[in-house]
Amino acid sequence: MIRVLLVDDQQLVRAGLRMLCESTDDLLVVGEAANGHEAVRLAERDVPDVVLMDLHMPGMDGITATERVLRIRPGTRVLALTTFDDDDHLYPALAAGACGFLVKDATPADLLNAVRKAADGGSPFSPPVLRRLVGQAVRSHTFVPDPRPLPELTNRERDVLALIAEGLSNGEIAERLHVGVTTVKTHVANLMAKTGGDNRVRLAVLAIQAGL
Repeated sequence: MIRVLLVDDQQLVRAGLRMLCESTDDLLVVGEAANGHEAVRLAERDVPDVVLMDLHMPGMDGITATERVLRIRPGTRVLALTTFDDDDHLYPALAAGACGFLVKDATPADLLNAVRKAADGGSPFSPPVLRRLVGQAVRSHTFVPDPRPLPELTNRERDVLALIAEGLSNGEIAERLHVGVTTVKTHVANLMAKTGGDNRVRLAVLAIQAGL
């Protein structure tokens, strides 16, 4: 069971998120916080696996709250969930330690999958955010270009890698390729093992460098 803490200053948003989480068998909402101060207190008390963290709140904002939650609960995964997907929110959230970044227009299925992925150690991003991160990484040379060709990949692995570079989620890739999500997850795991890319941003950069 994945223990989830909901943090948002809007009660209606929290109620919707609670209903969504409680519609599943593997997510348990252990608390709700309306501001950063409450988020830190409840994270210490309730030991959530994943915190869904709004960034723009009165008092202590989500950036500061993320830093403080991770200071007292370093094993907790904080997933930023916000209306704004601009760089002024994205990069401070990642610098504070957020493992992923979703905008609030994400589909219910994508949000639930993001929570599960975060709990499993992954880094979920909304597709537009992932594309921007990849573009920024390439422009700023955050990832040193690798002159070596990609290792030997199957045709299907190359297809999956190219779609990761487009910012597609596992579910979207599955729909595009007409395969199951579990199959896509297996391909992604194989790609990480073969390329040494330990997250989707790195995989996407490798795909762009390879011209996929």
